[in-house]
Amino acid sequence: MIVFVCIKQVPGTVDVKIDPKTGSLERENIPAIINPLDKHAIEAALQLKDRNGAETIAISMGPTQAEEALREALAMGIDKACLLTDKAFAGADTLATSYTIAQAIRKFLAEIGDPRDYLVICGTQAIDGDTAQVGAEIAEELGIPHVSYTTGLVISEDKLIAYQSLSSDESSVLEAQLPVLTTVTKEINKPRLPTISAIAEAFDKKKIIKWSAIDIDADKSKIGYSGSRTQVWKIFSPKKKMENIRLTGTAEEIAQQLCNSLKDKRLI
Repeated sequence: MIVFVCIKQVPGTVDVKIDPKTGSLERENIPAIINPLDKHAIEAALQLKDRNGAETIAISMGPTQAEEALREALAMGIDKACLLTDKAFAGADTLATSYTIAQAIRKFLAEIGDPRDYLVICGTQAIDGDTAQVGAEIAEELGIPHVSYTTGLVISEDKLIAYQSLSSDESSVLEAQLPVLTTVTKEINKPRLPTISAIAEAFDKKKIIKWSAIDIDADKSKIGYSGSRTQVWKIFSPKKKMENIRLTGTAEEIAQQLCNSLKDKRLI
């Protein structure tokens, strides 16, 4: 069984800056991390590796510095890591990104012999975009079912059994025939910490597979800016409004003043 994990390197700070000319995020000199939900996806894959003997492959698309995120995944225990890096991928929206990642998965499957019992795991969404679209779009591109917001999963023979928490007192259990894609939430597990020796081995000895657009036989009209159906028109930081109201009087008077203030602002 093959388990693919899709991960993304994102800014590791909330103090991001925006280029006023291009309207894009300035990523230089900003610490980068694995998208937090993607770490839960990695852990889910590793647990399947421990229980089911699955081979795990991490895939990421980005510039060369995204290699660090993949090496961290290797240090956690992932078997193989692949970086999709090419100037032709630049400017990709979620649709172009999902196509590119799907092409890489197809290439791996072709090299392995196109096994039918594979699983793709993604974090539900990335903190730098919050679209929650890429996972579903990868599944659509591959022509496989997908289960979103998974809080627990089990592989039984050739089926995925996925658990979802719909509310504090309501949950659901779904079954899907492999191959299938699932997106996971932070409730699914607690990501493990790699050992010092595993980190050293991942950064010093293990290799990252690097594929370009040509390597994955990508259609140029479906990748990067040209393959994107949406473009960012403007990114800006909203102005912070700091407004303090001091309420005085008895408890009843203060409660009445607070209710009147909320009604005036149409918040209740």
